[in-house]
Amino acid sequence: MSYDKTNHNYRELITGVDTKIPLKNGKLVTAINFDNAATTPPFNYVMEKVVSFSPYYSSIHRGTGFKSKLSSETYETSRQLICNFVHCDSEKNTVIYVKNTTEAINKLSYIFNYLYKDAVILATRMEHHSNDLPWRNKFKVDYLEVDETGKLILSDLSHKLEKHDGKVKLVCVTGASNVTGYKNPIYKIAKIAHNYGAEILVDGAQLVPHYPIYMKQHYEDESIDYLAFSAHKMYAPFGIGVLIGPKETFCSVSPEYSGGGAIKLVTDNSVIWNDPPEKNEAGTPNVLGVVALTASIEMLNKLGINNIDKSEMKIYNYALNKIINIPNITLYCDPNPNCDKVAILPFNIKGLYHGITAKLLSDLSGISVRSGCFCAQPYVQRLLKLSRKDITYLKHNYNDISHPGLVRLSFGLYNTYSEVDILIDTLKEIIKNKA
Repeated sequence: MSYDKTNHNYRELITGVDTKIPLKNGKLVTAINFDNAATTPPFNYVMEKVVSFSPYYSSIHRGTGFKSKLSSETYETSRQLICNFVHCDSEKNTVIYVKNTTEAINKLSYIFNYLYKDAVILATRMEHHSNDLPWRNKFKVDYLEVDETGKLILSDLSHKLEKHDGKVKLVCVTGASNVTGYKNPIYKIAKIAHNYGAEILVDGAQLVPHYPIYMKQHYEDESIDYLAFSAHKMYAPFGIGVLIGPKETFCSVSPEYSGGGAIKLVTDNSVIWNDPPEKNEAGTPNVLGVVALTASIEMLNKLGINNIDKSEMKIYNYALNKIINIPNITLYCDPNPNCDKVAILPFNIKGLYHGITAKLLSDLSGISVRSGCFCAQPYVQRLLKLSRKDITYLKHNYNDISHPGLVRLSFGLYNTYSEVDILIDTLKEIIKNKA
């Protein structure tokens, strides 16, 4: 397979990609970021929009001044842009702004706990903790298993739904794994869940920035009921995320947070709640965060989300082709270049602790990666094939040992083949010196 090393023109769109950082020896080099699954750097356009809007930034809703009215209009009209981006029915659904995906899922867990006290929630063994732990202390949670390669066993879904005989109210599934990058067949899962009277929540944090999502499908039973995602993984700063779901759900439940903006009327002994989404956004909202998110979506739309996916996967396959031929490296995902996934590549160097590998990449070449379990410990434990005895030992010696984990490479649209070449050379140097 041949690769054109000159066809990357996205770097000029990104803030900070040419920043010089010091290595351990004091030498200054251009920073290389292969940790995009955690957080992406922002688009220049996003930062420009935030700066240009800042002089007009004001409190929203009920303010009568020009700035307040402009801020209110910007904040509210943004919801339609979000709906269009994920192709949802804006008449049926509402867009609720939150801090991040974690808050979105926690919010939904409180709502479902109010609606369905004795429900069963189905999650998967590949979930981020944020789409697992919020459900554990409120419901009986069962899990769809993964196979030897870490891919979801789809046949387990019908089995579990039949097993619980109508008690499952929600199936929670990541759109794409933050560990392996595997995409899940969310529309097939939706259809199966709906056939058993359950709804589906998609954690879109790793999927939305890289691949088109169509919440509304041609066949209604394949549509996505709830979607959550965060701006800081789609080339905007921290502090804003989105929860999308049916207005009917949010209308029927008191919000978990109460305060300003969430009510229509308060008397000495009564409260009349506002309609969603206002009812679910108590307090002063993050207007500049919304400006940043909408700007990132505008840029993603301009570039074309399919083009972004293709560009990232070219970089991924280039890295995969190089790494797979390096002795003493173990991959923890399907090495087939046609595997349906986003551009995430987990690995370890045999005989070297994952945290040391990550540190050496930074110290020697200024390469940022992520190491550990990536807030998905049950999944990583399976990928590492830890035994029950191993896990029991971890539980009893948590503070005294180095914890098993992986090194994760995650590529963004601005990464280049030359950056991958530096990575490969550095990995070879680490392995040579280890021996």
